[in-house]
Amino acid sequence: MFEDERRARLRWRCRRGLRELDLLLGPFAERQLPVLAPDELDTLDRLLTAADQDLQSWFLGRERPSDDSLADLVERIRQQARSSE
Repeated sequence: MFEDERRARLRWRCRRGLRELDLLLGPFAERQLPVLAPDELDTLDRLLTAADQDLQSWFLGRERPSDDSLADLVERIRQQARSSE
């Protein structure tokens, strides 16, 4: 039960209120949250603590997170968005 609650909370936190971020994070959450491993959920949780400006910069490829696991997750989200076009 705890994992279901955690996934629901993360899904809610993926709603940022900025259209550009919502278009990336929303579909990622819908497709990937059910299958993410606990360590990947931890990484997503850390990603969602970042400021919206940082997330935009990372998703647009202007900057890269200094944390490799965050950078890998950002790239995974970007790849999913590209494959959905």
